[in-house]
Amino acid sequence: MTKAASAAAKDFAAAGVGGVHLAWADNNGIPRSRIVPVAGLADAATRGVGATSLFAVFDSHDAITYAHPGLGTPSGDIRLVPVVDRLRRLAGQPALAWAPVRQLTREGDPWPYCQRAVLERQVAEGAKRGLEFRAGYELEFTVAPAGSPGILATPGHPGPAYSPHALVGLDGFVAALLHDFAANGLRIGQLHAEYGVAQLELSLAATDPVSAADDQLLARQTIHAAARVHGLAVSFAPMVGVGAAGNGWHLHTSVRRKGRNLLESDDAGRPGGDGAGYLAGLLRDLPALTAVTAPSVPSTLRLRPGFFAGAYAFWGVENREVPLRYVPGSVLLGADHANVELKTSDASANPYLALAVVLAAGMAGIEDAPALPEPIGEDPGGWPDDDRDARGVRRLPADTAAQDAALVASPRIAGVLGEELLGAFRAVRASDAAWAAERPAEEIVAAHLWRY
Repeated sequence: MTKAASAAAKDFAAAGVGGVHLAWADNNGIPRSRIVPVAGLADAATRGVGATSLFAVFDSHDAITYAHPGLGTPSGDIRLVPVVDRLRRLAGQPALAWAPVRQLTREGDPWPYCQRAVLERQVAEGAKRGLEFRAGYELEFTVAPAGSPGILATPGHPGPAYSPHALVGLDGFVAALLHDFAANGLRIGQLHAEYGVAQLELSLAATDPVSAADDQLLARQTIHAAARVHGLAVSFAPMVGVGAAGNGWHLHTSVRRKGRNLLESDDAGRPGGDGAGYLAGLLRDLPALTAVTAPSVPSTLRLRPGFFAGAYAFWGVENREVPLRYVPGSVLLGADHANVELKTSDASANPYLALAVVLAAGMAGIEDAPALPEPIGEDPGGWPDDDRDARGVRRLPADTAAQDAALVASPRIAGVLGEELLGAFRAVRASDAAWAAERPAEEIVAAHLWRY
């Protein structure tokens, strides 16, 4: 690894790169980084770079909570070790390169608060069971002129939604995204003007779960850099205005055994066998999953009926109002295309933890084979309560306290994080909730707008 880092540093220096972002995401989904000079890359790959252990208990507003006993003092240090095989020169920031990190103890041992390690363990557990996963993100974000106090007052494009001429004014930015994503090794499936005010969406190609989480972080860096060059600012925040459509980061996953996609649809157009178990496992633990995949206070504001965000726990086939949307294969697309989209997911989730809990819930479903209820093709948000009760459709947790209760009530999901990380995660969520308790929704949304 040292040789690879030394070779990369030499090539970077010759190309004019001066430093390397060592990047990770905290328990609020907010990217953090340290920049090391390119000459120090090999040393960083060997010994890591120091950082406070308190990053695990930063809340969304950069306040540090000491409510978690395991990190209850300002003392402590960890080492950030770059994953050398993920090094990339940043096309939009040519003087800088980028790499995700592993978080280790000062002795070089695994640190229980490292989110990337949590995901790596779930992938390894799947491999023991003969399972291979694929994952990909759809990223929604909102564009405004740089320096704008708010998105809705100065939208970055006029619409209409999904229109080609909506993006004419962003032509340079769009061209930069296409170029920079390719140069940074990120494959885009599609890019378009989305439904929300000044909203765009792009989809990342599916890959292995750890790479998918890495790609999500690199995509953020790439988008922010391209926007700055073109006089724009982008927000990935779950909400950009009260009453407006929010930004989801929809998470697509599929599972394979011996090369066969277990989510392949049967004659009824839905998954059967272990594929049904995978989907049923996600549905069973959906309230606890959402506590990790859409964990912020603005996340709970986004999960409203009628906004294609997934407010109730149910699943459907190609139903965009569901939190769990089954996407079947077809003659045109092939059976391998079948996957499950989790819509109750956004940029305030740590991508490694989000994927880890999804995989764990799906594997538990394959193991236990809970019954998969009939799919729903409508929006149950408009149904009478009795009709929802009859179909077993329950509202997902609508505030931080309800999310926390759902998380601790699910040993399958809470256990994925481990005692230490779970404690830090809950402390951060409680700190955010305390901050928001006496504030109106408008102030909450505004305070998070540029955090992502």
